[in-house]
This record gives sequence, C-alpha cells and structure tokens, in this order.
Amino acid sequence: MKSLIIAEKPSVAADLARALGKVPKKGDHFEGDQFVISSAVGHLVELQMPEDIDKKKYGFWRLEMLPIIPEKFELKPIEDSKARFDLLKKLLARKDVAEVINACDAGREGELIFTYIYQLTKSKLPVKRAWMQTMTQEGIREAFRVLRDGAQMRGLSDAARCRSESDWLIGINGTRALTKRMFGSRGGNVAPVGRVQTPTLAIVYAREVEIRNFKPRAFWRVTALFDVSRGRYEGVYQRPDFKKSDADEHDRVDRIWDKAAAEAVFAACQGGPLAEVTEEKKASTQASPRLYDLTTLQRESNNRFGLSARRTGQIAQALYERHKVITYPRTDSRALPEDYIPTCRETLQKLPGDLQAHAQKLLEAGWLKPNKRIFNNAQISDHFAIIPTGQPAENLEDMEAKIFDMIARRFVAVFYPAAEFDITTRLSTVAGHPFKTEGKVLTFPGWLAVYGKTTVDDDSPDSKALPALDPADGSPARARTSEPLLHEEATRPPPRYTEATLLSAMEGAGKLVEDEELAEAMKERGLGTPATRADTIDGLINQRYMERQQRELIPTAKAEQVLQFLGAVKADQLTSPAMTGEWEFKLREIEHGKFTRDRFMKEVVAQTRGIIERVKGYEEDDSTGRLTEIPSPTDGKPLRETLRGYKSQDGELMVYKVIGGRKMEETDVRDLLLKGQIGPLDGFRSAKSGKPYSAVLRYNPTEKKVEFVFDGQRDSTGAIKIDFTGLQPLGEAPAARFGPGAFIYETPQSYVVRREENGEDKILARCSRRILARDIPREQFLKMLETGKTDLLDRFWSQRTRRPFSAFLVLKPDGATGFEFAPRPPKDPNAPPRKRGRAARKAAEPPAS
Repeated sequence: MKSLIIAEKPSVAADLARALGKVPKKGDHFEGDQFVISSAVGHLVELQMPEDIDKKKYGFWRLEMLPIIPEKFELKPIEDSKARFDLLKKLLARKDVAEVINACDAGREGELIFTYIYQLTKSKLPVKRAWMQTMTQEGIREAFRVLRDGAQMRGLSDAARCRSESDWLIGINGTRALTKRMFGSRGGNVAPVGRVQTPTLAIVYAREVEIRNFKPRAFWRVTALFDVSRGRYEGVYQRPDFKKSDADEHDRVDRIWDKAAAEAVFAACQGGPLAEVTEEKKASTQASPRLYDLTTLQRESNNRFGLSARRTGQIAQALYERHKVITYPRTDSRALPEDYIPTCRETLQKLPGDLQAHAQKLLEAGWLKPNKRIFNNAQISDHFAIIPTGQPAENLEDMEAKIFDMIARRFVAVFYPAAEFDITTRLSTVAGHPFKTEGKVLTFPGWLAVYGKTTVDDDSPDSKALPALDPADGSPARARTSEPLLHEEATRPPPRYTEATLLSAMEGAGKLVEDEELAEAMKERGLGTPATRADTIDGLINQRYMERQQRELIPTAKAEQVLQFLGAVKADQLTSPAMTGEWEFKLREIEHGKFTRDRFMKEVVAQTRGIIERVKGYEEDDSTGRLTEIPSPTDGKPLRETLRGYKSQDGELMVYKVIGGRKMEETDVRDLLLKGQIGPLDGFRSAKSGKPYSAVLRYNPTEKKVEFVFDGQRDSTGAIKIDFTGLQPLGEAPAARFGPGAFIYETPQSYVVRREENGEDKILARCSRRILARDIPREQFLKMLETGKTDLLDRFWSQRTRRPFSAFLVLKPDGATGFEFAPRPPKDPNAPPRKRGRAARKAAEPPAS
C-alpha cells in the first residue's frame, strides 16, 4: 500500500519527489514503491455561486432575493483546472493508496486548498500533514519525519473554511445589494465589498478627505550660522515655552506661529552678536532591525525599489519555492524558534560574498547566542521569520538577488551588537533666544558594518560631526552669530498612502479599534494577513476603487460614492476594521479549539442579514438635500444635492455625481446645464478595460438626461463615422497633400479633414482636440496639415509613468496622428543631479482636468 502526497504546485511535487528518494516520474505524476506524488495548481475547488445553486432564482441580481444564505455550502471544481482535479480524484480512488498526505503550503490557505479537494472528491482516506518551513531537501525530509495527524489540523481546517464561507456571505450579498441600490442597471458598474478590502479602502479614502479638507497654516522658523575658532555650524531657534501636546499635531519646537515674534528673534540676530554656547554630550546606541516578516519585507522593498507588495511576494515565493534560498515567506512572525541556534550557525557558515566575512566575525566573537529579541517561541505562530536557508544563491534575476540580499544581510546584522554614537546637543543663546544644533558621531559601527558602515569617520547620515569648542572660544564659550534667516513656511497635509505605508496601516489597523480584546487580536493579524494584503491592494485597483500614480494610491470617484453610501446606510461593519478584528480573533480561537465553527458561522449569518436589511431599507429623503445655485432646466428651481447626484425638485432630472467613472464637480454640472454641452473633459474611465479617455457631455432636453457625445467611431466596415450636421468648414485643406475639395472641420472632440465622394463622407485626417491631458490648439493642427508636424509641444502626460513629456504631433500616411520625439541633448557632466523621491513626485504633479 502507498501514500498519496498532494502538493500545492507541480514544482513543489517535483521537489518532494527528489527529496523523498528520487521518486520517478510516471505519466502525469510521480510514483515509487512508497509514495504517489501529485499536486494541485493552487485552488482547484471553489464555493458554488448563487447561480450554481439556483440559476432561475439568483441568475439576475434582484434585491428581493437577498440575503442569499445557503443551508450548506456546496463546492465545484474551478473550470480552468478541472482536468487537474479529475486527476487527483482518480488518484485518491486508487485501491493501492492507503493514506493521503497534505503537503500544501503550511498555512490557512494551503489547508483550505487541500480540504476542499478532499471534501469534493468524497475521499475517506486517513490524512497526514507535512508542515514544511523550508523547501531544502533536508527541510522536506524533516517535515516527513514528523508528519502531523490529520485530526491535529481540524482547527486550522475549520478556520480556513469559516474564512472562505464568511467572505462569500459578506462579499456576495454586500456586492449585489450595493450594486443594485447604487447603480441599478446603469453601465454595468459593480460595487464589490469585502470585510478586508472595504475597511482598507476606507483608510485610503479617509486620508484623501483629510488632504482635501486640509487648510495650511503659516509658521516661521529662524536659523543662523555660528562661528567658533574651529569652524562654523548652523543652529535652529527653539521656542523655550514649547510643550508637546496631542491637541496640535503640527506644533513643533522650532515653529513660531506669530510672525511678529519670529521677526523679533530674527532682529536679535542681526549685526553679528555673540552667543553663549553650552553643550551636553551623551552616548547612544541603535540596535539592529529585527528579522523580516512578509509585510516588513514588502514595505521596505516598496520604499527602496518601488516594488508593489504583490511583486515582492512573488519574488519571495520564487526564492523559497524555486531557488530554495529562503524559508517560507508568507509569515507574520519576526522571531525564530528558541532551538534554532545550531541551524543559524550552519546557515551563517554558508552565506555568499562579503556576507561570509561578516558572518565569520560574529561567530568568532560569540555573538550568536540566546536572545529573546531573536529566538522567542511565544512570538511564532504558524511560521517563523524569513531567513536564508544556506543553499547557494545561484542564477537569481536582478531583483531576486536584491531581495535575497536584503533578507540575508538582515539575518547577519541581527546578531551583531548595537551601533554606538556620541551625540552632542549644543545650545547657542543669542539675547535670550536659544538655537539648537545636534552633532552625531559614530563611535562603534556594530551592525552598521554589515551595511558597509565600517569606519567611524565616514560622512554618512549616521555621522554629523560638530566643530569642537576650543579654549580660545572663552569660558563660558561664545560664538559669533552670522547670516540669520527668517523662513516663512506652511503646514502640509499628510501624504497620500503608498503601498509601503498602506501595508503598515493594514498591519496596525488594530489601533483604529476601541475594543481592547479585538484590538489585541488585530495586533497579531491586522487587516488581512501577510499572504493576502498584496492581493487586497491589487484587487482595489483592479475594481477601479484606487489608482496608482507613481507610488501614490489615490481613491477614485467610485470609491467615494460607495463609501458615502455605506456611511449613509450606517453599514459601519463593512468600513471599520472592527469586524475583521472580531473575525480574526475568533478564527484564531477556532484554530486552537477554543471556539466552534458552527457558532462563528451563525454570527456571520446574523451580521450579513443585518447589513442587507439596512441597505435594502434605506430611503434617502431628497427634501433634506442641500439646495445648489444651479437652476434646473425642467422647472427653473435650484437643483438639490443628494447622495448620488444633483436632482431637480420636480423629480424629472438627475445628474449623477459620477459619470463614466469621473466625478462631476458642481461647476461641471452648472456649465453643462447652462451651456448644453461641455468638454472634451479628461478623467473618464472605461468600465471594461479601465483605460482613461476624454469625452464631451451633452444635456438632452428631450430625454432629460446627460449623454456622451463621441465622434470618430468606426462602423462595422472600419470606416470612421462623424455627424457633420450643422458644422461649417474652417477652410479648405492643403490641396498638395489632400487634393481638391477637402475641407477642415472642428467637431466637439476632433479636428477633421473631410471630402464628400458620391454622397459619402471620406475622412482624410483626424486629430483629437485633447491628447494625454493637453489641449491641441487649432493653429497647431493647421500647421501639421501644411508641414506634416506641429511645433514641439510640452505638457503631455504619460498614462503609464504619470510624468510630463514633450513631443511633435505628426500626420501619419493614413491620416491618424502620432508622436515624434526630439533627440535627447548630450548629458552635461556638470549638471546638478536630477531630483528624486518626493521632490521629483511633487514636480511631476499633473494639471487639473
């Protein structure tokens, strides 16, 4: 009799076959005397959708059918991978297979993948669990030496199924209810919701509202230079009466809120007065950063390399699974097991490159020793921190090598002693006004040596020496004040979230939960898990709730609309991290056998019913809406602002706040209704492809609705069709290029060259009036017709990079418009370095639509 091993992926199955005695390949699986080895390809089985349960009843999204609460959650094979499911079903039914070993990834999702396969195949085989922390051959063999009994995994399996089924209940019901209440059947818009993604979106939107409502406050700072016999240093004025308070987050010791007070300090520094100088020296230490968990690795790689959380996760998984050079990456722990010192010693001896010298030094110095900050069983859940395995790091791609170096270098540095500094705080007092200067000198590199800070006199940010005081400066010492400056500045709004800072916010979402027990549960998990946070962020982007602009994450008009509606119906459970905190706390209790699956699901069903009842029962009172100053063309009275749009008091007209994925500002609505037509406007986005486009909007008084005006659409033959009714030509097109009888027209969206042939319109050339957020002047189009291209035009905005660029517009042989780029000038070796980081991003802010 044989044991059937089911891995999560084919590559893992191949690794298991090599590690367990070189089990040979046999058709579409591996098979030897003891083992039959096969795999899933990720999830093979999923919960049935409502239309699978009853297509007639649930095939159309109807509010009256909600909530959908299955008596029992049935499963189905995922269509794209049904052949793989059938293979495993066949293997599980073999007469010579006595048991099945779950070798899927060691975590909640790996457990779910196996559990669903086992359940849908109706297998009755005994189950064992291989819990692999590394994919090295020894790590695999160790996991199979200590196989866990299937009954031990019951809690993890129950928690995995609860997570899946409860997400189904909230997601399916919430999405259908919100979509129908908000969009009805308009434009195929869908409003997906989820117990992790919606609170995450709420965090991003709350920051955007904070930025939008921010009102800058002016403040002043005073700086001056001070000369002593051994050199010069800069000091910053410090308010003597400053007391730190949570009441004003913008208050700082060097900020003066009263201009007259700032000018008085500045005046006292004029004329080179002497300053009395005192200083205080103290030693300081800085411990090495802790080992990586997945979220910390994703956060730092986003800051260092601009990698998305998802991409970092993919690279880490490849380093673990394909290259086998790191331990299991989807972990939330930053500690190692307390018995792992021998393993660490062995790994340190195998590290490559310059890390080998650093590793050898720490081993010889005896720095590898018990330390609760590193080795702590209480801080380990399913997995421990990410560290190297000691396998040769060969054939890595560039970014794989960089991520591996981050992990390996952190692993070495964590055992090194703290870096040591001498910090000098110097106060230079001018006419009673204190100016502070801080010097920092690295006296012992400690762990910084692993990162190349091997000397104590380098000019890195970790060292900033002050010119020393000398007996020649007097006793007490005095310095000559020079070059005082009065800086006028203003408070800034908080920055938008990047993936790095959003990951931190998701990880620390427990701070937003008032209940101490739930906050403690979220302290361990936060919003989502390290393995799912990247997918949550990507999901919000794919669902058109957020956009990436360089590294910033910006909520869309659709996000604003959905969150405002959830607030109006008081569905706080969907927007607050509290529900996720409660779920994660109870799921962890289920894993450890302290809470039951049945009780958890009954509570989720009750939550689902409550949310759906509030969404279905909500009725907005239009009469309470704010009266605008926009007269309605239907009754002449001011439009009222409602939750979803601007509505006439006679109920005949509604102009929605979001049209084509674009937020309609009040000024847009006013201009549209007064002028009858506006545009082309930027910022519309295709519901299908997500691509941005420009369009003209027109008010149709007959239908009493707003509609798009497009020209240049192609018919079934591929010919461009434009309605020229009522349009007068601007003039005749150049005959040398287009022949006789061709005329130039300006439509709402385009410049067009047209000739009538046999009663049919023939479009000879066409150019949009707005291209990549830049208006194209009429005279430039006329020049392109004459010479073949425009002048060099600036301020085009790349949709990919969100950066401006300059280009010529050129007329193509088929009459379309293309770009031609000016040759790059030779690089000036004396030019200042290009701005990077925040300065570059600020310089690259796109213009308003």
